[in-house]
Amino acid sequence: MSIFLLVFAVCLLISLATVAALMLSRTPRYRTGSEDLLQLFDAVLDNRASEARWHAVIGHPIRHDAYLENLRQRSQRLMESYGRPWQAAQGGSLLSRSGREELAALRDHLAAHQALHQGEYHA
Repeated sequence: MSIFLLVFAVCLLISLATVAALMLSRTPRYRTGSEDLLQLFDAVLDNRASEARWHAVIGHPIRHDAYLENLRQRSQRLMESYGRPWQAAQGGSLLSRSGREELAALRDHLAAHQALHQGEYHA
């Protein structure tokens, strides 16, 4: 009988610890930042980005920053207008020349915005 109680107590303790750990843990969150967008834009402009990477970053809403969300939506429209994923699969560019030009302008705008905000925080 004592072995039964010991096994029962150990199982109960493990079960309660598991429930407590699940209740206290948070859902992991991925927050897309300006650095992530800059890296993706650079990769697309250098023909190093895949369609899957593009959709992983651009396909998810950015709820914590309205400016980045606006850039994400504009980037999404660029893909709809100028996207060539079939060429990216063959080693070509993900966007047409016009799309890359517009993406370069978005990238420069984001880099300037990020430099401005870093200057405000370090001043």
